[in-house]
Formats: sequence, structure tokens, C-alpha cells
Amino acid sequence: MAVNLATKYSSQIAEVFTAGSFVKGKTSQSFDLTGVKTLKVYTPVTVPEVDYTREGLSRYGTVTEMQDIVQELKMTQDKAFTLTIDKGNNLDQNMTKKAADMLRLQINEQSTPAADKYALRRFAMMAGTIDTVSEAPTKETVVELISTGAQALDDQLVPDGDRYAYVTSEVYKMICLSPEFTGLEGLGVKSVGKGVCGEIAGLNLVRVPKSYMPDGCYFLITHKNAVLMPYKISDAKVHNDPVGVSGALIEGRHYYDAFVLGAKSAGVYALVSADSKLSAPVISLSGTTATIGSVSGASEVRYTTDGSDPRYSDSAKVYAASFAVEAGALVRAVAFSDEKFTSSVAEKTA
Repeated sequence: MAVNLATKYSSQIAEVFTAGSFVKGKTSQSFDLTGVKTLKVYTPVTVPEVDYTREGLSRYGTVTEMQDIVQELKMTQDKAFTLTIDKGNNLDQNMTKKAADMLRLQINEQSTPAADKYALRRFAMMAGTIDTVSEAPTKETVVELISTGAQALDDQLVPDGDRYAYVTSEVYKMICLSPEFTGLEGLGVKSVGKGVCGEIAGLNLVRVPKSYMPDGCYFLITHKNAVLMPYKISDAKVHNDPVGVSGALIEGRHYYDAFVLGAKSAGVYALVSADSKLSAPVISLSGTTATIGSVSGASEVRYTTDGSDPRYSDSAKVYAASFAVEAGALVRAVAFSDEKFTSSVAEKTA
């Protein structure tokens, strides 16, 4: 990289093509992390119904105290940037680098794409359902695969509306060329909102660049209320002639993260290649001692003994060695990795 000086410069700057955020506005705003780095979300646990008994002291069943599951949301992404525009260089470049415009370029070309890519990866890694296929979707199969994802949300009683399917342009092209295309009312015509390019199986299609989608993930479905993308700091400013600089100093900071809410994780579905997802751990029980086998490619295995989902539960522990469990306890375990998608949850009752 260099600062290029010349006798004459065009008054126009050739900007890189950019797009606004594909994710902002499509996530829940129900939780506020203002003033805190960590937020704990409590989810009450209901109990199944039983037959009413018309005599005795337990006519409504056995009385139990309502339990709850805690999920910890911890902010981790604290990013920054800084640039200077030297007054002399700017004069020699025909004053083409206006500080405010350069700040906008930095945000559009670097900050926004980085946040979107991070969010989509987090949503896919922590999806309530991560289905796999051994072969990539084709124009003959893509509509059925996306419809299967929508069905998965239906079966878990995820509300209609505010459902988004993030697809690459390649997958979108397959949809347009699929035999079912003519039967999809409004596809490519209906514009629901910014970044939405159609509708299929009750899902608003959001076409994203291929580089935004996590490697190995073919498409991602989210319900707005199942995912979070909180921004605690989105700060950018221009300092004119600060100490030590003859010209403009540009600074920016973005403090954000992305989460899947455990209680609503059924509203997040990802379809990935079979070889990009970790195998589920194998839980072995000997009396009241539990052992979890190693998982190839996993960086760690987390488990719970209270029946909560170890992907989201604050009670999850990192497996290191065999551990004692109470008789009747439900042991659940899941494998994680930075390189592969999270495994399915394995479970066994002691």
C-alpha cells in the first residue's frame, strides 16, 4: 500500500461496491445490554400435564417448584480502526479525500461486512437445528430442502412472519431455475423490506454474497425473535488537526455480538454439508458414573446433568474426565469447534 502523489488527480474517487447490513433490522430488540457486558436470560421450565385424581391430597399431581434455565450472553467483539488524512497529501491529490466521506467508506467496506459475516456464522454455529446433506443442493432439490427447513420451524411452533432465509446468489439462482419456480407466488417480485428479494415457503429471502455465508453452510433460516445482534458502541468520528497530525484523524469503534436465544433456538435452522458438522458425543454410563467419548475435530465437549441444553445453558461444564451423576438424571452433551459446525445434542438418562 502507498500514498500515490501525481500532478493531477480526478475529482472523483472510485469507491468499492458496498451494501448495507443484511442482518440489522432482522433480529430481536427485546433484550438490552446497555451498561453491562454480560446479560443472563432466565427461561422458566414448565411441566407436563397429568390426569386429575378425584380423591387424596395430590389431586393435581405432585407439587414441584418451577425450575428455570439460565443462558449467559457475553459481549466479545470490540473492534476499532483509525486513519489519518495528511493535509499535504490531500492537497496534492486534488482534495479528493474528504474526511467524512472516507469515514463512510471505511464503515461500508470494512465494519458492516465484518459484523454481518460474524453474525451469520454465529447464528449457523448455534442454530437449534443443523441439518446435513451429503451433496450440495441443486435446482432440482433446493426448493424441497428450503421447504424442509421451514417445516422444521412449523413443527416447533415457531410463529409465522418475521422468518428470514439467508441464501447466497448461487442458491438463489438455483431457486429461480428450479422446476417449482413458477409455483412460487411473488418470488423475485415481492419486496418485503431492505435486503429481501422474494418469498418462499413463508420465508423472506435475503440474498447475501457468498463470502458472507459460513463455509459449508448452504442456507440459514432465522426467526427475528430467535436471534440477537446487539450494538453497545457504534462510534465513529473525525478529528481535524489533532495534536501530532496536520490534517484529519479518523477513528471508529464497534462493540457488538450475535446470539441465538436458547429458549427460541427452534427458530434457527442451518443446512450444512455432512463433512462440516461434528459428530455427536457418545455418553456411557456405569452405575452413577458418566463418561463422554472424544469427538474427532472437536475443541471441547460441554455437558449438563440438569436436562438443560448444553449449547445455551449457563450450567454447562467443559468435559475433562468421568463425573458422578444422580440416578434418574438426564445427561446431555454437545461438541464444539471453531472449524466445524456444532454437533447434535447427545443425551442419556442415568
